Amino acid sequence: MPRRTITDKSIAALKVAKRVTIPDTKVAGLYVRVTPNGAKTFVAVARDPRGKQVWHTIGSCDAVKLDDARTEAAAITQAIKKGRDTAGPESYESVARDWLKRHVDAKGILTAQEVRRYLDKHILPAWAGRDFASIRRIDVAKLLDDIEDSAGPTSADGALGVIRAISNWYATRNDDYVSPIVRGMRRTNPKERARSRILTDDELRAVWTQAEANGTFGALVRLLLLTGQRRTTVASMRWEDVSADGTWIIPSGKREKGTAGELVLPEVALEIIRSQPRLASNPYVLAGRYAGAHFSNYGNAKATFDAKLPPMPQWGLHDLRRTARSLMSRAGVRPDIAERVLGHAMGGVEGIYDRHSYVTEKASALTALAGLLANILRLEAPKVVNLGG
Repeated sequence: MPRRTITDKSIAALKVAKRVTIPDTKVAGLYVRVTPNGAKTFVAVARDPRGKQVWHTIGSCDAVKLDDARTEAAAITQAIKKGRDTAGPESYESVARDWLKRHVDAKGILTAQEVRRYLDKHILPAWAGRDFASIRRIDVAKLLDDIEDSAGPTSADGALGVIRAISNWYATRNDDYVSPIVRGMRRTNPKERARSRILTDDELRAVWTQAEANGTFGALVRLLLLTGQRRTTVASMRWEDVSADGTWIIPSGKREKGTAGELVLPEVALEIIRSQPRLASNPYVLAGRYAGAHFSNYGNAKATFDAKLPPMPQWGLHDLRRTARSLMSRAGVRPDIAERVLGHAMGGVEGIYDRHSYVTEKASALTALAGLLANILRLEAPKVVNLGG
């Protein structure tokens, strides 16, 4: 972006499609960093005596006036050039990005894309340029209020989980930092939120029929029913994770609660996977709207999907996982095998000593699930038909 004379008014009006850094024409080394979500931050940049470029965050453009930023930048750049320590307060965005790099990405956490969505949509627009240590309990409460009002209490709790994780991680690296998160800040009660909803046979027929005509989201819905996996696990399925013989290797990050590991998929699931467009620029089976991203537009897609269904009680994508588990019991699958298909960790002595992979048993369970679903989709349901391949 070419140099331009900036003012407080022009900074406030800035809107960009991608992250940019705009230099000030009056003070060398002063820049305005602007992100697509609207966060604008003053930064000072200079090289120390060893030639290393040093970036110093001054503060949010909403909190710091341009003239004050120019005065501070001049002093900071001179200190950097002379080799003096300019370590100052860290911005919330810089800590969050460091946490993403060193914790989320390094440990391969499967919900990384969901975490980034909470950061980019809810957290960083409010706090990107704030000093990390300046975020207090009242700031967290206000942000959660805003999210609850605009996106609902469940989204507020999702953002709270990300904020808590970043704060706890930062506390392990700083002696004097105390997390602002305390008990009682949740906007929902997990126990009250627990659901027992499973889809009836009539509902399954309606949902499956609509899913067959609903592109990527419809493929997600059917694969959720056929595998019993979590929505993010299915949405993040990569082409390289599914072998030529139909075995799906589900990767697991160190912090993941558990996955089903190796699943031999029934033929009906493989047909759904093979029918998806394979894009050279995207490694995911269920590709998202952006290059290199998997499908994640759950809310909007679900609302559009529901509008085309006949009247039925409210249901969620996680209810399909519960439905699949219940159908496995109905199909005669042993409870311990069904739990392993879902990726639930086995407790007690069995969980410690039984290291068998149960690949064949899980394959049979998914075959039985696919066969029962096939019968349900037939109104007369005369007998169990094996669609497992």
